[in-house]
Amino acid sequence: MRTSPVRWPENFGHMAQCGQSPMQQAVPGVGVIQPPLNVGGGHYAPAMANFAVRLVHGPGWDSSRRIRDQDGWDEHAAFMDGLVDDGFIILGGPVGDGEQTLHVVQAADEDQVRARLARDPWASAGMLRIGTIERWALWLDSRPKNPAR
Repeated sequence: MRTSPVRWPENFGHMAQCGQSPMQQAVPGVGVIQPPLNVGGGHYAPAMANFAVRLVHGPGWDSSRRIRDQDGWDEHAAFMDGLVDDGFIILGGPVGDGEQTLHVVQAADEDQVRARLARDPWASAGMLRIGTIERWALWLDSRPKNPAR
């Protein structure tokens, strides 16, 4: 008997995170199928979390120079572009007077955020350091095919 593939509700991950029970899926000729469970018996939640990360200037920052005139700009920019290409950085850039940058990143946990950003040439040069890392539940997101919907 051929059946169409099971489709879980679009908001399945959000519902599981919030402790709600997603609707069961009825498949003709098969019966009711439960949503997938992980090893611990709970519903799968998205593997990656979102974090708001503030980077601040470190002691190596030359405040007399603009951002693109800092030593190692090209290497830093290439590194950050790579994080965007990898899907690690969702969006980001300088905020306020430019003394800090704010990035929204996707990572498994805070340790992964720290490890990835530690590879930035500006981090090892003491030009940027992590100010804060906060888990961020993105409930409103207009990006196409975004995970918040």
